[in-house]
Amino acid sequence: MRRRLRIPDLGGARAAILHRPHATVTALVRQLQAIGLEVDCHWPDLPASARAADYLFIDVDTAYDDQFPWEPGEAPLPTIALVGSEAPGRIEWLMNFGADAQILKPVGDGGVYSALLIARATFDARVELADEIDALKRRLGQRQTVVQAVAVLAARGKTENEAYE
Repeated sequence: MRRRLRIPDLGGARAAILHRPHATVTALVRQLQAIGLEVDCHWPDLPASARAADYLFIDVDTAYDDQFPWEPGEAPLPTIALVGSEAPGRIEWLMNFGADAQILKPVGDGGVYSALLIARATFDARVELADEIDALKRRLGQRQTVVQAVAVLAARGKTENEAYE
């Protein structure tokens, strides 16, 4: 069954940008503000307050793992990669980081809105899938408990159906 995606209202949303001061940031801030987002820019450190943002933009060309207070692939908010260099090492870093969307640099007049929507949908799907996997793991663990209980009760003379009940 296909999931129907909802277009989020972006007015009043907050974006954090982790990128050194640059014309790319100026263009991105202009686009985000035109869409209705509040924007905070950071470099080189990402403050803890950035976790409260609705979106995070990162400069793939210069970002590194120690800038983030989470493990690669576990960002607590939708992330959008700003990609300028297609060097294999940077692309590998991006793939390990697990951004939800990307925009190629230089940032122009287009692409920001669709990147926000794609990042939100990808992030929401990733969180939903992780929650489903956790629930299945819990259920699987509980099955082992049920099997053990049935075995104990069957050893005490109950039929398999009686023990299961």
